[in-house]
Amino acid sequence: MKGFLGTWASLDADLNLLIQIAMGLALLAGTFLARAKHYRAHGVCQTVVLILNLPMIALVMWPSLHMRVLPKLPRHFGKRYYAVALAHGVLGAIAELLGLYILLVAGANILPHSWCFQRWKLWMRIELALWWVVLFSGMGTYYTWYVTPRLH
Repeated sequence: MKGFLGTWASLDADLNLLIQIAMGLALLAGTFLARAKHYRAHGVCQTVVLILNLPMIALVMWPSLHMRVLPKLPRHFGKRYYAVALAHGVLGAIAELLGLYILLVAGANILPHSWCFQRWKLWMRIELALWWVVLFSGMGTYYTWYVTPRLH
């Protein structure tokens, strides 16, 4: 089925793009909650976004990367169509894993003390910045795949 944003994208790709943008904005809202010292609301907001992203990765992004990029990567590594998607996928995996680690350290209290970090603000700021890099690289992937002519 064709998407609704007027590009070559599918409905899934269009929905994913809009959901990812909304999640990025929700992460910013969560940051403001932390600055206002509403730590419980901050934790809930960030956790919901992190967990909501897992099915988006599993159902939309991973299958797309697995079917459209990885099989052709050895022959087309330098082409923009594949490079932006690969960069987005690698950075996205790092951001999601770091977010899950932060969640385990901050919210679950199940890791050994030696595995926990002490500089909360630093790691959360790194995660937020990385998430936004991933969001913009995802928008770049969407643009490259569905808006510009595809040369692959």
